[in-house]
Amino acid sequence: MQPSHRYTRLTAIALGIAGVISVGSAGASGFQIRENSVKNQGRSFAGSAVAEGDASVVANNPAAMVNLDTVTVRGDVTAIDLTAKFRGGGTAATGSPFQSPLTGGNGGDPGDITPVPAMSIVVPLHGAFEKLTLGAQLSAPFGLKTEYDANWVGRYNAIESEVKTIDLTLSAAVKLTDRFSIGAGFIYERAEATLTNAVDFGSGVCANVRTRPLCLTPTPATAAYGPQKNDGLAKVKGDDTGIGWILGFQWKPTDALSIGYSHRSEIDHDLKGNITFTKPGNIAAIFAAGGVTDYDNGPGGAALTTPSTDTLSVSYKFTDQFRMMFDAQKTDWHSLKSVDIVRSNGIGVAQEAFNWEDTMMYALGAEYDFNDSFTLRGGVALDESPTNDHARTPRLPDNDRTLYSLGLTWNANEHLSVDAAYTRIEIDSPNIDLYSPRTGIALKGRFSGHADLFGIAAQYKF
Repeated sequence: MQPSHRYTRLTAIALGIAGVISVGSAGASGFQIRENSVKNQGRSFAGSAVAEGDASVVANNPAAMVNLDTVTVRGDVTAIDLTAKFRGGGTAATGSPFQSPLTGGNGGDPGDITPVPAMSIVVPLHGAFEKLTLGAQLSAPFGLKTEYDANWVGRYNAIESEVKTIDLTLSAAVKLTDRFSIGAGFIYERAEATLTNAVDFGSGVCANVRTRPLCLTPTPATAAYGPQKNDGLAKVKGDDTGIGWILGFQWKPTDALSIGYSHRSEIDHDLKGNITFTKPGNIAAIFAAGGVTDYDNGPGGAALTTPSTDTLSVSYKFTDQFRMMFDAQKTDWHSLKSVDIVRSNGIGVAQEAFNWEDTMMYALGAEYDFNDSFTLRGGVALDESPTNDHARTPRLPDNDRTLYSLGLTWNANEHLSVDAAYTRIEIDSPNIDLYSPRTGIALKGRFSGHADLFGIAAQYKF
């Protein structure tokens, strides 16, 4: 039987790397980010796979690039502001005689204003290749940052969580007929993660068979050891690159109706990096004297798969000025059933159950052209959460959400247009009810929160 102090270390590692795939995105459920087009945002992302006059289709549905008849360059940036508040508590080192209530505050507001940029270019070819259109986009489809106060009540589960993904998508579209086109793209994705959480080394000393007498001997010197008396920090940092693809088609049965579909593949990552422990001086001395090495710094990693998505879009022009759009998007989160943590030598050290489920997002939007210069748009969407009350962690205070959006386009001239959008995201209050048998830490409570998205973009047609 392995000593329980080893379990404490493994859980700290698992919580860290599992957090790589559980950092909540305010823009979409799970850790997905859809904000690669301010035009789409203004419609609550309805019509993303059939968008006209929008270079972001490079990564949303390559087949729709044929809607642009001239070289088009686009830049978007959306500021995501997540606001959340926790109410609750818990216990440390559950089990007599070392049980104690968790100390600390509510963590403050873990969200911060985070910019999400995207840049796109679409190049229609001419002459012998006039039916072919090429495109490229840089975007950030997954990730966000949350950070709690270092001494909050849930510090053993999460403090800082930052995940960044950057995609380079290279796409091509072929217009097979005037009404039907197909497209495909190659995706090169880089993922980076930095995560921290506190480690209750005081409880670790009490649980370790070699150092437990320090907690059982009733002397003033040994009173310094026990639950929450000697906190340290675990930090996990890793990165990797992966390759994926996207396929799509666009069909226009009539001049008024457009139907588009795209499938974006899963992308596998093998995150590799370092696990670093910051220990109080007295704890470091005790472990050194006792030959305890399980809290030593070293390399580690975990497999991560970003999910596939399937998007169906429909757009209908009721008049020359008014049109409506609809999106249904499925995200295949089922690949995140568990996270297996391994050392650099390939030896497994922990497994954390995740149990995410596939989700659906439904969006309805509309646009109205006031004149040649101004277009007003709006939309509403329902977005399901992949997590649940049994597996939710503070790294992802996520639940089902409703989006309300408004947007505006100003066509400054025949070449330049400027877009702006605002989205309010109302998040159903998620519950947290966690207990780790390895560390003996239990956390229970409830989050409340919302998110605000502010987007601005510019597009230039040569």
